[in-house]
Amino acid sequence: MLGAALAVFALLSVVLAVIDVRRQRLPHAVVLPGLAFALIVLTAAALSGGEGERIPGVWGGAASAFVVCLVPHLVRPAGFGGGDVTLAALAGAHLGWWGPDAVVSGLLAGFACGAAAAAGVLLAGARRTAFAFGPPLLLGTWWTLLGTLT
Repeated sequence: MLGAALAVFALLSVVLAVIDVRRQRLPHAVVLPGLAFALIVLTAAALSGGEGERIPGVWGGAASAFVVCLVPHLVRPAGFGGGDVTLAALAGAHLGWWGPDAVVSGLLAGFACGAAAAAGVLLAGARRTAFAFGPPLLLGTWWTLLGTLT
């Protein structure tokens, strides 16, 4: 079941990254069903595998990533969209399987990737140019996930 959750998350990651780059938007119509699926399947995987102690990590990871990313959204909604906040919850659910350290690492890696992307935009001379934050967040998440799987 964990494999199914990660496979669906991988597919959603590609779809959402493409949408975000093309439209500067992460549609809730895609992210929220993905989040619901992740929470249900990861919870079922923990229960069926006799690893019920992972459930608070999954749900707590989603909630804490949501709250952490809600702050920049509330401070500057035009710079950090609501789709980024819900995407963080989706990422946090998957990272939460491996515990709070993975959630923190994944978010920090995502923000580091976002900072690198912003620096690239500035160095290219494109000031006040919006860029999609979803792909850097997903890159940081997958960097952390793949590091925990090896």
